[in-house]
Amino acid sequence: MTTIERAPSGRGRIDKRTAILDAAVKVFSQEGYAQANIDAIASLAGVAKPTVYNHFHDKETLFRTVMRDSADRSTARIIAAFATLPDDGADLAGELERVGHLMVECQLSEEGWALQRLLYAEAARLPDLYDEVVARGGIPALNVLAGRLAGLANRGHLEIDDPAVAAGQFMALVAGNLPALSALGTRPVSPDDLADAVRDGVRTFLRAFAAPARRRSSRRPRES
Repeated sequence: MTTIERAPSGRGRIDKRTAILDAAVKVFSQEGYAQANIDAIASLAGVAKPTVYNHFHDKETLFRTVMRDSADRSTARIIAAFATLPDDGADLAGELERVGHLMVECQLSEEGWALQRLLYAEAARLPDLYDEVVARGGIPALNVLAGRLAGLANRGHLEIDDPAVAAGQFMALVAGNLPALSALGTRPVSPDDLADAVRDGVRTFLRAFAAPARRRSSRRPRES
């Protein structure tokens, strides 16, 4: 008679779920969705194969959970960075560069790029997951940044008609070159190239959105 493993309860169940998700991130990142298998994930997590199914039912459910959790973790870090942007405008370019660096650092992790490549690879098969992950990852962070930019506008440091549009353009200008610079995370980006990308993005943003009296400060020469 086959014995079905009973799902653990309490703290042990939470710990096992976390271990499975951590292992799944590594296996999916290294092997891709198609080649990844539950045996490898269970082995790396230190649990029995039925335990994985007790928590996640099948590989696709596990993959969806990994992608959602990854988006949520990355978004939380980016939101925390944006929330530190002051609205006093004392060092507007410098502060925008600082939060820009924090944002791109969140995006440059090996795990983050691997999962992004996975998302692109599976977009045709799971378009609903692609849309959900993009929404979970982009919209909350954009809303927080829009609020900070609106505060700067209210105090006369920026001229913006739509804070959400301005926030989206800031994110695109600062991080838009990262996929090309890093070949989707497959090669390192030098600190100088990263600093140039962030600085150029902030300079372009301020040329478009800085209040007239502040635009001169956005034209600072590059450091040699």
